[in-house]
Amino acid sequence: MALAPVQVPHAAPWQWPLALCAGLAQAASLALPGSGQPAWWLQLASMAVLAWLLHRPMGWRRAAGIGWVFATAWLAGTFWWLYISMHTYGGLAAPLAAAAVLALAAFLGVYYAVISGFFKALAPKGRALGALFFGMVWLLAELARGQWWTGFPWGAAGYAHVEGPLAALARIVGVYGIGCAAAVLAMLLVQVRRRDLRNPHAWALALALLILGGAAALQRHCAVNLCHTPMAPAAPALPLVLLQGNIPQDEKFQPGSGVPMALQWYGDRLTSLEGALVVAPETAIPLLPQQLTPGYLDAIAQHFARKGQAALLGIPLGSLETGYTNSVVGFQPGAAQPYRYDKHHLVPFGEFIPPFFRWFTERMNIPLGDFSRGSLAQAPFAWQGERIAPNICYEDLFGEELAVQFAQAENAPTIFVNLSNIGWFGNTLAIDQHLAISRMRTLEFERPMVRATNTGATAIIDHRGIVTHQLQRHMRGMLKGEVQGRSGAATPYAAWVSRFGLWPLWALGVLALAAAGMRRRWNGAVHTG
Repeated sequence: MALAPVQVPHAAPWQWPLALCAGLAQAASLALPGSGQPAWWLQLASMAVLAWLLHRPMGWRRAAGIGWVFATAWLAGTFWWLYISMHTYGGLAAPLAAAAVLALAAFLGVYYAVISGFFKALAPKGRALGALFFGMVWLLAELARGQWWTGFPWGAAGYAHVEGPLAALARIVGVYGIGCAAAVLAMLLVQVRRRDLRNPHAWALALALLILGGAAALQRHCAVNLCHTPMAPAAPALPLVLLQGNIPQDEKFQPGSGVPMALQWYGDRLTSLEGALVVAPETAIPLLPQQLTPGYLDAIAQHFARKGQAALLGIPLGSLETGYTNSVVGFQPGAAQPYRYDKHHLVPFGEFIPPFFRWFTERMNIPLGDFSRGSLAQAPFAWQGERIAPNICYEDLFGEELAVQFAQAENAPTIFVNLSNIGWFGNTLAIDQHLAISRMRTLEFERPMVRATNTGATAIIDHRGIVTHQLQRHMRGMLKGEVQGRSGAATPYAAWVSRFGLWPLWALGVLALAAAGMRRRWNGAVHTG
């Protein structure tokens, strides 16, 4: 007797707009419009909608399509502000700028389409195993987006959890591990049925979540931080001043307006303020040293050579013959030569032009160029008992690269300093999203991060991820405060990532995928036999 062919249900029409709305909700969870605050509960809810859709009867191709719609909406809704840099400041035609943002989101969304198809085709039948498998394939998509093609992990799901129950995991598994845990929880939520309420395993899961939530609340709001690695202050609190020039982005590199404005304002502040450390943002000095008025940079260096102060400021360095770098220079008393840090992780289309895309960049009126990369592990800036590790722009997005500095305990940073210019993206949620990224790094490494930016968010974040000082955005001003450096044993995350990079997470995801594939093949062979 012949068997009737199996009919694979098609996705109902309403599932596509639901996936799109869930993706936009996940984008909003990273920085809520209006407040700019992350919303961990919204991230879990939006991912639970995706999990529910994938849990419904459908073929793997439809599942891949739904995953792609969700991811494209999420990513476009996250970094839509790239449109401002290309159109408003770059002069790119509005349709082309909008198409470029959508194309980038759609391209990166393919990772999530692939893992959604894999989940539907290979997920184990058991609910717990199926949820764990979903978390593992989600982890693979996030890792691929964060590392392939130079990596662009902006808006990773874990950044919605700088507050909330899962924040306690940052010091162990980092932002990607948090995203994996969120995916597992989201799938478990949609798999729970009424009869499961009498299952002791369901109550054990609820109790575990309650304990985790309590630990996170204690970690953030109580004086006794039971979840932190025991460590002592590296030195007495360091008084500092963070400068925010608020130079209009459309004038910043114009020789008749923004350039003299920046040189005068930053020059005056650097040589007149009191504070053990003064920090000016990325390209605060918008010209190469050889382009400056003779004696300008020497006057700043001589000022800090005489006083018990130090300074870090952003400036481009190099020449046509040696290559150019986006750099930080540091001045302090007694130093034979200024400190120098060269940016390692360059921005595609901004600091280097990918092959075959010069036609695209030539359509924009932005000072672009091919910069040279600094080395991955550069020496910190040593000052008043602190080891201060600079990073520029979105380099703090790559925690695995910052972790390299913890490989040798004697050189491990006690303070991170981020120097940025988010002025390219206007007064948008990009500022809030970048602040959450810096907060996640402080949770992973339990080291404070101070941020000096052109337009915001200029802030001081302590080793618990709490913003202790913040300057009003889009105003010209100075943020005065103190930062308490931290020394001692590295967090578990810093310890294993500094040795192995993200390979352990890759291995977990690949092993889960391989095991599911072998299981499916074995079951198929058994049924055939």
